Amino acid sequence: MKALLWILGLGAALYIGVCLLLYFQQERLLFFPNKLAPNYRFRFSGRFEERWIRASDGTRLHGLLFPTDSARKGLIFYLHGNGGALDSWGEVAPTYSRLGYDVFLLDYRGYGKSEDRIRNEAQFLADVEAAYQQILAQYPENQTVILGYSLGTGAAAWLASRHNPRLLILQAPYPSMRAMARQHYPWVPGFIVRYPLHTDKVLAHVSAPIVIFHGDQDEIISYQGTLKLKQLLKPQDQFITLRGAGHNGMTDNPDYLAAIQQVLAMP
Repeated sequence: MKALLWILGLGAALYIGVCLLLYFQQERLLFFPNKLAPNYRFRFSGRFEERWIRASDGTRLHGLLFPTDSARKGLIFYLHGNGGALDSWGEVAPTYSRLGYDVFLLDYRGYGKSEDRIRNEAQFLADVEAAYQQILAQYPENQTVILGYSLGTGAAAWLASRHNPRLLILQAPYPSMRAMARQHYPWVPGFIVRYPLHTDKVLAHVSAPIVIFHGDQDEIISYQGTLKLKQLLKPQDQFITLRGAGHNGMTDNPDYLAAIQQVLAMP
């Protein structure tokens, strides 16, 4: 009996220890930045400008603006996924600039040339808000499209719920990070997740048209889980399934390229 109690006690202690580790170290599980030197020189074939954003606490955040070479239709405000930095994410810009849109991409704290590191959800979202406010000084909001990919979809949906962009596009979104945790770590209690990013709670407050893209073979963010977001869409919103597509490489997917051209041509 004592041996059984000792084993149960040890198991409980290990469980609590792992949960505490996940609580305090989850930035290491969620964010995979590629840090760039301050003097790093980007190499893209098209025109681009480096932009600096001043966060509310004075931290400098880095972004890239890609102007279109054709008649400008508006701006794509792009929030990227959880890995890499703008040296690789900048490759998506031609997809949208060819369609007549300027493209602005933000590197989150600790990514690329952006200073500091991400410490909590409120800080993460406040930085996105600061970047959006600064870029709106140059672009009318009724010509601005907010686009989020993977991790960036939670922040993009939150941002669109607070503003009035022309359109919200979500590529491979999740209902929430807590839902993601249940998918990958079903034994972890929800309150452990310090970055809940509840897309499912903010979509109802987005007045702009919403278009969701998701591959039905996504191995990272469950397609079935994302289907729950379809129930929250307005009648004019769209949920577009990319057949046979996984999580990565969506921007180069032929079905996506055909669909996004039609989506961005909508009045």
